[in-house]
Amino acid sequence: MSLMQSPMPWLLVIPLAGATLTMLLPDRWRSAASALGILSQLVATLLLSYQVIQSGPQIYAMGNWQAPLGIALRADGLAMLFILMSALVSSLCALYAQSYLKAEKRANFWPLFWFLWASLNGIWLAADTFNLYVGLELLTLAAVGLVAFAADERSLEASIRYLYAALLGSMGYLLGVALLYGAHGTLALDSLAEHWHWGPTSQVAVTLIVGGLLLKTAVFPLHTWLPPAHGGALTPVSALLSALVIKASFYMLLRFWIELDIYRHLPSLSQLLGILGAGAIFWGGWMALRQQHLKWVVAYSTVAQIGYMLLMFPLLTAGQSDASQLAYQGGILMLLAHALAKAGMFLAAGNLMICTGKPDLQALAGMSRYRPLTIFAFGLAGVSLMGLPPSGGFSAKWLLLQSSLLSGQWWWVVVLVLGSLLSAAYIFRVFAYTYRETGEEGDRFARPALSMELTALTLSVASILLGFAAMLPLQLISLPGPLMEALP
Repeated sequence: MSLMQSPMPWLLVIPLAGATLTMLLPDRWRSAASALGILSQLVATLLLSYQVIQSGPQIYAMGNWQAPLGIALRADGLAMLFILMSALVSSLCALYAQSYLKAEKRANFWPLFWFLWASLNGIWLAADTFNLYVGLELLTLAAVGLVAFAADERSLEASIRYLYAALLGSMGYLLGVALLYGAHGTLALDSLAEHWHWGPTSQVAVTLIVGGLLLKTAVFPLHTWLPPAHGGALTPVSALLSALVIKASFYMLLRFWIELDIYRHLPSLSQLLGILGAGAIFWGGWMALRQQHLKWVVAYSTVAQIGYMLLMFPLLTAGQSDASQLAYQGGILMLLAHALAKAGMFLAAGNLMICTGKPDLQALAGMSRYRPLTIFAFGLAGVSLMGLPPSGGFSAKWLLLQSSLLSGQWWWVVVLVLGSLLSAAYIFRVFAYTYRETGEEGDRFARPALSMELTALTLSVASILLGFAAMLPLQLISLPGPLMEALP
């Protein structure tokens, strides 16, 4: 299996090998093996990106067994964007974890980290509904293990709640897939799209699949498991969960929605998703504004930011190709901007908590004077989440706003504007605490490792630079493929 001939299977083989090796190797070798694995992953990712850009979508049959008997992997522009996003965020979170975690925890962190990365790549590359399920289950087990990794009462409780919610969502998804197979006789997404027909069975199946994926994405009001899990986990874990893990089920929902033409046949359901998105924006923003724990502010912000991505779905039913294209581009760009900004914000929040030694916002008093680099990283991520120019968040919201106006759905403009103001309120509230004076003299704050500060800053800066280079991901997702063919 040549890497140059097809790097696609290596995106699964390398992280699975990394997970196995880091379980078997002595503790002192696990970090070095992981560093080598990360470099190999980055090389395979760049090679596959080159192939997709030069030659279009890539198909790979595992073991040379063709579908439907074998497992097919598929990489188009959208999948490639998610693979690149995972590679960047995972690599930087791993660098942060190397300094953040103590030696004994770091050694046991790597197997779960590699299983998480393997399952993410498995989902991005899966070409059929059952292998999507397999990737989703592996992702759930790895993510729950990482949430429990803090090993305190709060994190263990949050991990159990996360596990129950994830299993319920997986059960709904699997039942829906079983019904689709009974009705259509295939599990491959392209075959389902080719032979798709609506009927009572298909409608029930779609309802189960959508409901399960919404629960796993933590869409309002099914979000109650997310803040304890993200807020109570260790900092690099929180960044991975918010930036990548919840995107997996959203990615699956988007694939189903467009490739199976659900948006054409169930426009009312599209509007319902938009309403849920609006609810998430306002409820998540309001709850973030009320929190006194720094990481819980960031966790509820994730609930709100998911809502912006859901606005894509009602705008896809606009009936105008220009409005639909803008909605698709804006939604994907919002997802990418959120992944970069939220990972940077969680890492910056972790650094702030190391500086103060406390999780409360009141402990941040005086931080702006003595730790400006950490505050700057948090602020840059906040700029993107608020949607201020020239950030990636601004570009995404601008595309969604244009789509809303072109399609005549002006009410989503109101949601976008009010949601951005609410985001500004809870982010500036954090800054207000950092500018308070305590009356104490001297620098009383601890100092995080420079690599931890630079990692957070890199992700936050990337979320800003995305606004300048927005055409690059938009060109990538516009490459020919099944998703582009299904869009109006």
